[in-house]
Amino acid sequence: MTQTDRLLPVNTAIERLETQVRAALERGELDNPLVVGIHTGGVWVADALHRALDCQDPLGRLNITFYRDDFNTLGLHPQVSPSELPVGVDDRDIILVDDVLFTGRTVRAAMNELFDYGRPRRIALAVLYQRNGRELPICADWIGQEPELGEHEQIHVDGPDPMTARIVTSKEAQES
Repeated sequence: MTQTDRLLPVNTAIERLETQVRAALERGELDNPLVVGIHTGGVWVADALHRALDCQDPLGRLNITFYRDDFNTLGLHPQVSPSELPVGVDDRDIILVDDVLFTGRTVRAAMNELFDYGRPRRIALAVLYQRNGRELPICADWIGQEPELGEHEQIHVDGPDPMTARIVTSKEAQES
């Protein structure tokens, strides 16, 4: 961590997500949802949310690497691991979880992969942190925190145990 890093409150953001999702469940907006995290940071957040909500079905995990539309431009060197969806998604409510919502491209890729497994009844999005800069018309249903960021700052989430989050300059984010 450098002098310019600013830590973000992970536990507080997860507690806010849990409160918002629990309220949606109590209002009947979701029926026995399947919690699915996007590899890797989204899986860490989804695991915490899954445990807090005491969900019936096992946690689902998506590796969306090959579904990204910016795969070639990012210079990704993926560690390819398969997605794990423990139950069918047809006509299910899905809580899709990611660590940071920025451009919307990761979420779009995750939805593409989910539809390869079937047709969910509803997909609701929970994100630990949301930042400005959307490139696609995707918004979260539940947000843990919306930190103010400068033009050259990014959110970097590390984990899983302990899970930490910090704001770093774009150059620092590329090096970590």
